[in-house]
Amino acid sequence: MSLTLVVVLVLLALLFDFMNGFHDAANSIATVVSTGVLKPHHAVAWAAFFNVAAIAVFHLKVAATIGTGTIDPAIVDHYVVFGALIGAIVWNIITWYYGIPSSSSHALIGGLVGAAVAKAGTGSLVWSGIGKVLAFILIAPMLGFFLGASLMVAVAWLANRSAPRKVDKRFRRLQLVSAALYSLGHGGNDAQKTIGIIWMLLIAAGMSQTGEPVPMWVVFACYAAMGLGTMFGGWRIVKTMGQRITKLRPVGGFCAETGGAITLFLVTSLGIPVSTTHTITGAIVGVGTAKGASKVRWGIAGGIVWAWVFTIPASALIAATAWWLGRFLL
Repeated sequence: MSLTLVVVLVLLALLFDFMNGFHDAANSIATVVSTGVLKPHHAVAWAAFFNVAAIAVFHLKVAATIGTGTIDPAIVDHYVVFGALIGAIVWNIITWYYGIPSSSSHALIGGLVGAAVAKAGTGSLVWSGIGKVLAFILIAPMLGFFLGASLMVAVAWLANRSAPRKVDKRFRRLQLVSAALYSLGHGGNDAQKTIGIIWMLLIAAGMSQTGEPVPMWVVFACYAAMGLGTMFGGWRIVKTMGQRITKLRPVGGFCAETGGAITLFLVTSLGIPVSTTHTITGAIVGVGTAKGASKVRWGIAGGIVWAWVFTIPASALIAATAWWLGRFLL
């Protein structure tokens, strides 16, 4: 594998990372923008800063899962990496264009699966790692739902005798904290997925070894690319996440972001790559349900769930096609 090809694929991976931040910025800022706590440009700067700050908080357990725990590292070559990245990037572009809050994380997992199966069949898949990813398609939003709803009920009980205006003012400030925590969790889980891909590429190219630590330039480049993507923001998705699922006020935004942040901190510490989109969606639905089931637009929520269902197979199919094309182009 030539150095030029490695550089091109690293840049392609960083493009995906940028698009991950761009596509998933709505996860971090939708609630804080929709409640009016921060203006859009302030919100993306706030989220981007904490996306990058996550580099000092989390160990690279998610990167290790992506790098060695989803497909057999022995079958990885430049064609597999190219196919996986193209599958994830194309699916992200499609869902961003239509304003669908799908998962960049699962698009990448689907891309890896599709390219690996195209090259070496299903025996190349590490089923224990993929099983965790599939399980947390349900567990992450359910945990977000439970925590968001529980926090909403607890806050409603504690603030029962307080004037609504006073509660609103207090939680406008607290939502800055919850948005920061959620952005930390978002950066900690999502940036590591691209770190894992580049690490996988470097090992395949003989530029790194499995037992060696990830080069720090990879870590800094991936966190920076994601933060930059968040700065540009995926505005098409903000409205869907922030207001179309359920109407949010600062107290609800705080509960949703905090519930989502707790979930992301937990799974990242365990090295499990999850969808930040699924997590915050579950938390938002939980907050809406705590106020009454009729407060949730279940049709919108159901449409989002269908996007979740299709993400892995759709990106896998695109990746398999890209792997085949890459054999002629690279």
